[in-house]
Amino acid sequence: MPKLSAGLLVFRSDPSGGLEVFLVHPGGPLWARKDEGAWSIPKGEYEAGEEPLAAARREFTEETSFEPPDPPFIALGSVQQRSGKVVHAWAAEASLDPSRLRSDSFSMEWPPGSGKQREFPEVDRGAWFSAAEAKRRIVPAQKPFIEALERLCAAGGGHPLG
Repeated sequence: MPKLSAGLLVFRSDPSGGLEVFLVHPGGPLWARKDEGAWSIPKGEYEAGEEPLAAARREFTEETSFEPPDPPFIALGSVQQRSGKVVHAWAAEASLDPSRLRSDSFSMEWPPGSGKQREFPEVDRGAWFSAAEAKRRIVPAQKPFIEALERLCAAGGGHPLG
């Protein structure tokens, strides 16, 4: 059974009426020098039997310290990442200040083989990107979430909810 993950793709309109999405960059030394193809929607694992949207909302807060956006939530489907993990995503509209992001932390041995445990943030930063830029920055397997949101915006006259 693959691991399950759920997350929120937060969006807003930019001043010119274009689409912007909020992505997060993973924390820790393994991601410190990676940028393009490393960003993600705020997401996290959940257990079978847990309601995925509830998990997405919980994980959004754990990774960003922001309260999840208010409904409506727009289902964007699911993707399977290279690791085999299945990620479910929903879009929601909000405007967040990335400078206020605070993430939960995790512990890992660093440097490897040192026997020393160090704490690192799950997410070290967040940022708003145009849809085009976000598709370059996001983990490739999650790109379909942005594309689905773009299709919904096109069908809704510039806004996914029509």
